Amino acid sequence: MKFTAFLHQKSLPVLALAGFMAACAGTPQAGPVPGPVSGPVSGPVSTPGGTPSPITAPPAPVLQPFNLSGNLSMDAWREDFARRAVAAGRDTAIVHATLASISPLDLYLGDTLKTAGTDVGSQAEFAKPIWEYLETAVTAGRTTGGAEKLADLSTVFDQIEATYGVDREAVAAIWAMETNLGSYIGNFDAANTLANMAVEGRRRSFAEGELTALMKMQERGEVSRDQLKSGWAGAMGQTQFMPSTFLTYAVDFDGDGRKDLWNSAPDALASAANYLSASGYQNDLPWGIEIIAPTGFDWSLADGQDRRMSTWTGYGLFAITGSGFAVPETSYAELWLPAGATGPKYLLFKNFDVYKTYNRSDSYALAVGLLTDGIGGRHGPVGVWPTDLVLLSRRDVMVLQDNLNRQGFDAGPVDGIAGRGTKGALRRFQAAHDLLADGYPTQTALQQVLDAS
Repeated sequence: MKFTAFLHQKSLPVLALAGFMAACAGTPQAGPVPGPVSGPVSGPVSTPGGTPSPITAPPAPVLQPFNLSGNLSMDAWREDFARRAVAAGRDTAIVHATLASISPLDLYLGDTLKTAGTDVGSQAEFAKPIWEYLETAVTAGRTTGGAEKLADLSTVFDQIEATYGVDREAVAAIWAMETNLGSYIGNFDAANTLANMAVEGRRRSFAEGELTALMKMQERGEVSRDQLKSGWAGAMGQTQFMPSTFLTYAVDFDGDGRKDLWNSAPDALASAANYLSASGYQNDLPWGIEIIAPTGFDWSLADGQDRRMSTWTGYGLFAITGSGFAVPETSYAELWLPAGATGPKYLLFKNFDVYKTYNRSDSYALAVGLLTDGIGGRHGPVGVWPTDLVLLSRRDVMVLQDNLNRQGFDAGPVDGIAGRGTKGALRRFQAAHDLLADGYPTQTALQQVLDAS
């Protein structure tokens, strides 16, 4: 929906009128003026005429009026949200400063095509075949650049590993993925981006929560208003923290008294390590191991279930490098087929899920994992991507999901995103019909589902 109605004349904003009425309500009435009072006042004050006058509370803070943004929906939302923020205890001046300069962005409030670009399903990690996504995510520049940064900042990385127990290659891989090792941190204003997201409406509660976190950051003196540069979705700094993540996990690692994720690589990297550590990172395990399976292997075991390594080795899996797995047989991993039974295959460990705390996409986490390995000198995958497969469009995925649901194989919401729910439903369908059950949504798989309808 396009919200671009503009006003051609000024009117008194609602908050200004509310402030005027509140001020009037707190104005003393004309009458006798009491004399000076000595000492603390703890009860009613008597006037010379003997009538007690109750002490009134100080008037509530009054927000300055906002200038019009040129968008009726944005102005109405801002008046309402600002009032709620002050009522919830946020500093009045900071509320005003945070919201005063917001303006509509075409990315969120423009025409339908541009607005669609902010949808999850339009993001590269969800919309592209995984091999195309990895071509732009796992580059030689990021791999070699990450290795160079490990050398340049070796002392910092030593301290980060000792403090947080997160491998330096993993931290550098996140850095590379999020801002190309700090070379591009975004030129959006975080408050404006989040305000536009709130007005657009699909993630209003989330956006308002993040705006509240921005205000708390300023109240604590951790950032200034003009410091809040971000990417298009409101993530900030060299390791792209959302405001709520900043509040919980940002650290001052260089000891200058500021948590500066924009200009201080030590602060940004240590904050990312703190976040990964708190999310359950295990430095004694890899993120994943590429594997080979014996002929006739039951691919329906790639069902998202963790199994002991002793179980996987018992099924005949082994590392594609030809070496041993080098992990305890008592550790747990799940089998994952990012491109079906004909593409590279992995056993995934806890750290893969930890990477997904940054971005819930499997493709994103795989890119971080491959960069982690590459920065450490280990390159993959060895297996070849099945680029000859004809994949599904988003509309085709919706048809697949709808038909799987109709047949009793719960694919979840019909949203056109072929996530784990959809792939799991397809795998169960394939197993029920004695097909190769790898759960990979191709044109062939869609036709098989339609034929069974």
